[in-house]
Amino acid sequence: MERLRKLWRGRTMTFGVPLLVSTAGGLYLVGGSFGLREFAQIRYDVHKLHGKVDPALKEKLKQNTVTLESEYEKLKGADLDNWENIRGPRLWEDSRTVQQQRREAARLKRE
Repeated sequence: MERLRKLWRGRTMTFGVPLLVSTAGGLYLVGGSFGLREFAQIRYDVHKLHGKVDPALKEKLKQNTVTLESEYEKLKGADLDNWENIRGPRLWEDSRTVQQQRREAARLKRE
């Protein structure tokens, strides 16, 4: 009898069972778990569909022989220590006038 009284006054019986028994709480709790399962399944199904690659594209990717070493060889010859930071035009500026001003400033700098 003592075990039954402990079980009856426990947290599960005090808070959990009334939540499941009440119409709104039980509906949200049980229905939400089934709904969440369906949405998660849709997510995984879409992921499977987008994971497939077209065979023609797969062959084209196999033909591409770019490696890390080949890209390194391209960059090895570049001069990365001497560069100039060039500001692009602002949204309200006309790009052609900014380019003309920059060319004019570079020409005056050389003279």
